[in-house]
Amino acid sequence: MEITNGNSLPTFEGPDDWFTGDVRIDALFNPQDDARAAAASVTFEPGARTAWHTHPLGQQLVITSGYGLVQSEGGPIAEVRAGDVVWFPPGEKHWHGAQPEKAMTHIAVQEELDGEAVTWLDHVTDDEYVDTE
Repeated sequence: MEITNGNSLPTFEGPDDWFTGDVRIDALFNPQDDARAAAASVTFEPGARTAWHTHPLGQQLVITSGYGLVQSEGGPIAEVRAGDVVWFPPGEKHWHGAQPEKAMTHIAVQEELDGEAVTWLDHVTDDEYVDTE
């Protein structure tokens, strides 16, 4: 058994290549030994969001506070709030972030395949973001 203190892992701003708006990422744990899972607590300020992306082995989001938006390519934008859990299957193109007027924090859990956990794609445009029809 190993106990680590999450405070020993880095906090960093979400890179502009991966996010729109103000985003803070707090690493929770990284893969160890033969394990592939990693997790981070990600806080999105109002209007902030990820770029479109995929995960080779899928991604689980646990919404811990606030109100957010999630969308898979070709599907509707869905509202999420604290207590909701979202599953994106392997290879599914998607994005997630805060609502325009509210911040949102989630824990993101994903596994690495051949050392890769995510493939970043194009940014979500303002038109795509606000298209809640």
